[in-house]
Amino acid sequence: MKTTVKLSAVVIAAFGLAACEPVDGSTSAMPNTTTAPESVQAIAAPYQDLTAVRWNPDDGCYWYRHVGPVETTMLPLRTVNGNPICTKPAA
Repeated sequence: MKTTVKLSAVVIAAFGLAACEPVDGSTSAMPNTTTAPESVQAIAAPYQDLTAVRWNPDDGCYWYRHVGPVETTMLPLRTVNGNPICTKPAA
């Protein structure tokens, strides 16, 4: 039984350490960010960083850089009502 517990602990520790990846803290994974256009700033909710925004051609929506306590990620830019800010598709 002790051997099984030790083996389980080693396997769990190995998987836990395998999930770790060094992070350099740069924003290189988020290229092409810029300040949001004035029309977008006018309708964006106030809690979002409008100095690091990009437009995603895949979904037609604006995304902003959110710096959280654990990670920095891109989130959809939203209005005060919570709607995503997107452009209309070309006709």
